[in-house]
Amino acid sequence: MPIEHAAIIGAGISGLTAALSLSRRGISSDIFEQAGELAEIGAGLQVSPNASHILAELGILDGLSKAWLEPEAIRLISGSSLRQLAAVPAGKFARQRWGAPYGVLHRSTLQKALLAAVEADPLCRLHLGVRMDATLPPFERDADVVIGADGVWSKLRQLVPGSPSPRFSGNIAYRFTIAADAAPGFLDPTSVSAFLGGSAHLVCYPLRETGSFNMVAITAGNSAPQAWQSEPKAEQRAELRTRFSGWNAAIVSLLEQHRALTFWPLFEASAGTWQDGRKTVLIGDAAHAMMPFAAQGAAMAIEDAYELAAFLSNRPVAEALLLFERHRAPRIAKLRQRGAFNRFAYHAKGPIRIGRDLVLGLKPPQSLAADLDWIYGYRALRLP
Repeated sequence: MPIEHAAIIGAGISGLTAALSLSRRGISSDIFEQAGELAEIGAGLQVSPNASHILAELGILDGLSKAWLEPEAIRLISGSSLRQLAAVPAGKFARQRWGAPYGVLHRSTLQKALLAAVEADPLCRLHLGVRMDATLPPFERDADVVIGADGVWSKLRQLVPGSPSPRFSGNIAYRFTIAADAAPGFLDPTSVSAFLGGSAHLVCYPLRETGSFNMVAITAGNSAPQAWQSEPKAEQRAELRTRFSGWNAAIVSLLEQHRALTFWPLFEASAGTWQDGRKTVLIGDAAHAMMPFAAQGAAMAIEDAYELAAFLSNRPVAEALLLFERHRAPRIAKLRQRGAFNRFAYHAKGPIRIGRDLVLGLKPPQSLAADLDWIYGYRALRLP
């Protein structure tokens, strides 16, 4: 018989989306979060049409659309010459081709919208300040299913035999923001721009709600501590300078002059099982944390949450969890491959870089968009 109640561990994007998705199917949930309050962590976020379509289904999109920016294009640009190599149209084109918008916003904007919807939903109850160790928190009500949405450092993984484990990816993100009125002229206020160079790339896009540009420099890096949002040390700043040597002087100057950088070692989840065959399942980064080279981490968390609710709505729990994993795993694996290819292409050097630039220059926008149809045009399952 369909389940009646779920326990969700973690109140991030995946956990809150799971609660709302379950509620739409008449399933109540308790959400447990170890933080005492949901602080404004993280930085910018890209929400592609495959995810915004789900947010529309959950009644979240209209509010977000008033705060976010729909970029006109996603541009690939040479980090040395600042010459545009290629561009995928977005804006109205995204709505027409993929049936939903492509938006950029601060992560906290999405978190607040999801949180407000959860707090207004009588089937959802949020519990803050609940610590997770090797055991589950005490439930006020017996849960038919336990959903681990507690991120790359998931504690709930310990309850799933053969589950993934976190590992350093070999990549470092340096994050910062620039006020829009102080931004250099090479930053496009209407688009997502990815500047490409050997061993590094720089992603930039405007955040309408904060009046700033979100900036993320991603480079190859040495092994790093299990930490995030720390200030880079002198040797880490030196490594950043080395990785961007040979880039356009305007970009190098920007990175050197901006002191308020966040050093963010990027960890991913290894391959492993997402569910225990009984009542416990992992979603989002807890199941498959991936690198940002396809900008699909948040979108996959949203898809996971929505489709898990669909499977749980009309099947016994153990069967639903198994089918969910079988359904989702191939898409996640394909996106990991796409991310690995993008990393190779974005960070190319020498003859490979020259060949990349030639190929991109020959591809018309429609062809580039077609390459993304399987990602952006995906429609999450709506099982009865």
